[in-house]
Amino acid sequence: MAKGYWVSVYPAISDPEELAAYDKLAGPAVQAGGGRNLSLLPSRGGRVVAHEAGITQRVVLIEFDSFEQAVAAYESEAYQKALVALPDGFERDFRIVEGID
Repeated sequence: MAKGYWVSVYPAISDPEELAAYDKLAGPAVQAGGGRNLSLLPSRGGRVVAHEAGITQRVVLIEFDSFEQAVAAYESEAYQKALVALPDGFERDFRIVEGID
């Protein structure tokens, strides 16, 4: 079974502190849904090299055991509560993608 991944890129973050409420809710919701953080860059000190139209702002990569599990975690009540905590006008590019077996 192919794994599922959440991929989030935040094009611009004017105030990283505004994400604190979302992060406090999203982390436990992701873990409860079976997700594992593979990348939280550059906030955890990791390196980012951007090419083409890439950006070096926050990049989040979360792995799930299956695509279906990734979708279910996003649709969960706990994660939906986290989404409400995202600041108004906040922009991110979020995708759920299926891995290759």
